[in-house]
Amino acid sequence: MKNPQILVLFLIGALLTIIGVGFKITNERKDWTTFFLIIGMTFEAVAAIMMFIKLLKKKNKNDSFLDS
Repeated sequence: MKNPQILVLFLIGALLTIIGVGFKITNERKDWTTFFLIIGMTFEAVAAIMMFIKLLKKKNKNDSFLDS
């Protein structure tokens, strides 16, 4: 998977988590709050794991992270 796709996954997860936190703070939509938080944090965790694996598999040390 390319690096911009990993960053998009992370941003989607962050957006979903922020929505869940907003619902939690305002005590609205209690049925959807947990859903948004779990899905958002799952997206962020998957993106972080993929980024970590990508950094470990980097073959050419001269390339920057966003080049590969």
